[in-house]
Amino acid sequence: MKVVNSIKTLKTRHRDCRVVRRKGRVYVINKTNPRYKVRQG
Repeated sequence: MKVVNSIKTLKTRHRDCRVVRRKGRVYVINKTNPRYKVRQG
């Protein structure tokens, strides 16, 4: 999982990307292609 500054560019990488907030952190998760997992914060 990558840690990044900008989420906006990452959620447009794939159409199945979802932005989720957990415990004060922002995650981009993708069920169909897990290599797009990202964390911010």
